[in-house]
Amino acid sequence: MNKVSQYRERIEQVSESNNSPIILALDLEKRFHNQRYIERLVENLHPYLCAIKINFHLILPFGTKEMQSINKIIHSFGLLSIADIKLNDISNTNHVTLRNLRSMGFDSVIVNPIIGQKQLKSLVDFAHNLGLGVISLVYMSHENVSQGYGLSIVQGNSSKRKFLPLFEIFLKYARKSNVDGIVVGATHLKTLKHISSISSIPIYSPGVGTQGGNPKLAISSGSNYLIIGRSILRSKNQRKALSNLLSTN
Repeated sequence: MNKVSQYRERIEQVSESNNSPIILALDLEKRFHNQRYIERLVENLHPYLCAIKINFHLILPFGTKEMQSINKIIHSFGLLSIADIKLNDISNTNHVTLRNLRSMGFDSVIVNPIIGQKQLKSLVDFAHNLGLGVISLVYMSHENVSQGYGLSIVQGNSSKRKFLPLFEIFLKYARKSNVDGIVVGATHLKTLKHISSISSIPIYSPGVGTQGGNPKLAISSGSNYLIIGRSILRSKNQRKALSNLLSTN
């Protein structure tokens, strides 16, 4: 049986301690791309969160030293940090990237399983050796997701041929690779319910708020963590917005 990683245990503990499944996505407008603003934001909102997700568009302009400082701030308030770069490449490139993310102070990384089960397993094993968690895409939150993740894929040879949606293949890769979580959009409840009924891997759901996802319905459909950005960040009272979201769970 696969051992639960340190990351998976840590985010469960923070979520339970803060009584919150919410991960704040730092989808910040360019004018807010500064360390002082992020520090004030985390200081204000940390009691209502369990982690902070930082996307490529913020990591790139900041660079290593500033990201180290930002992750120290996040950790100082007892939260975890997730690098959302949807990593998918050959093993050598993945390993170099993971080392760099670890040196920046990240706790986990979001990856794209399109690289296949063998490469995903290599990535997860290497990440776990570094103390990093891995969260793998299964079904994203955007409205045209069925055009990719919902495609029917032929499996097996001509005598035993069957069709599976791509997201079920990605879920199979996730199980076999011992990932720490999977991404399934809160905007697609039928698929979310289906995935949660056939898998025990913690589910991270983006799409709540601005994209139309309902936090209460997402949790009742199987989400373990809710990734929320713009509907909090653009609120005049961010703390109240977060508190209201929690009261609906």
